[in-house]
Amino acid sequence: MIEKEKLIEFARFGIVGSLAIAIQYTIYLFLINYLNETIANTIGYIVSFCCNFLLTTYFTFKVKPNKKRAGGFAFSHLMNWGIQTLLLNLFLWVGVDKVWAPWPMYAISAPINFLFVRFFVKTKGESV
Repeated sequence: MIEKEKLIEFARFGIVGSLAIAIQYTIYLFLINYLNETIANTIGYIVSFCCNFLLTTYFTFKVKPNKKRAGGFAFSHLMNWGIQTLLLNLFLWVGVDKVWAPWPMYAISAPINFLFVRFFVKTKGESV
């Protein structure tokens, strides 16, 4: 059985992740009119990443940010960006419209990212 704390943590991750996706997708939608889809997605990802770290540490996992967590968070997000880039290009390649291609990408990459981020940011038993 999944612990109540982990379910609440996952819900908070969903809130922060939804905000990050909203920022990323809004920027992507604007930039695809001017740039390649991969570049537009990358710029959106970088901008959303900036607010994501503090929200993830303080709100999602309720831990204090530090250099070690920042490094782990950045590493996990670098891996997530790579997964997103591969998936976005796969969905574009199979013919998904560029406006809709990020959605299946998010659906696959978000749960994977939760596991990466939780591993690097949360230390058992520690909180703010």
